[in-house]
Amino acid sequence: MEFAISILLSGVSVGGQYALIAIGYTMVYGILRLINFAHGDVFMVAGLLLIYLSASLPLMVALPLVLILTVGLGFLIERVAYKPLRSAPRMSVMISAIGVSYLLQNTATYVTGGQPMNYPTIPFLSESVPIAGTPTKWVTLITPFLVVALVVALTQLINHTKIGMAMRAVAKDFETSQLMGIKINSIISITFIIGSFLAGVGSALYFTNYPYITPTAGAMPGLKAFVAAVFGGIGSIPGAVIGAFLIGICENIIKALPFEGATTFVDAFTFALLIVILVAKPTGLFGEKATDKV
Repeated sequence: MEFAISILLSGVSVGGQYALIAIGYTMVYGILRLINFAHGDVFMVAGLLLIYLSASLPLMVALPLVLILTVGLGFLIERVAYKPLRSAPRMSVMISAIGVSYLLQNTATYVTGGQPMNYPTIPFLSESVPIAGTPTKWVTLITPFLVVALVVALTQLINHTKIGMAMRAVAKDFETSQLMGIKINSIISITFIIGSFLAGVGSALYFTNYPYITPTAGAMPGLKAFVAAVFGGIGSIPGAVIGAFLIGICENIIKALPFEGATTFVDAFTFALLIVILVAKPTGLFGEKATDKV
């Protein structure tokens, strides 16, 4: 029973961290119909920023500064790489997204020399507490509650503010929203800012559990978050969160299977799940029926 509780808690924690990345994917897709392949690398850059800033600044100063810089990076990527291609074919924008992803990875490789970097210990989050007789980090317990709180706040923003109304209008009909006077570029920038902020929060939680960062450290969490977004119905925030939690729990169950080499199949399971979902229900669990869904 203690082992089962430990597996469940770890799965929910990792799922929550995937969820914070998946929300960025699903929000951008909902408005631009674009898969922002650079989003996982923004998550990685946020981790590296804290490593370098915490070396010269107090951690409590470095953490909010990292969030500000991560938001700025997301805004810059949208303005430089995506805004000029607003009227270009969708394939051109996708290629631009892949290019930004590799640019961030290569820049990180240049700065770090390609060596794994040790993530700083965040007080309280890294401390352990016994749960059902099993030592568990506070970050594992806090993550699901923090994710739920952020999702509720985001839902309130989208459903009960003028900015949220504009975001819903743009997601529903891009061209008509533009004709009605909605500032499309501002709404898209806000979407990238929110997604980057959540990726920054997710990086602090994720790298507290997995404290070694390489230039490609954001690639696999980013891909798994994308799978979670597709699983839940890309464009649906609740769907992305539920999909992320399910993937996180299933991954930890597979790791605990009693045969040698079980962990080898963790990533394979995630992408096999993507194939099954695309075949059985292309719109995902909560996706709306549409001919242009991923």
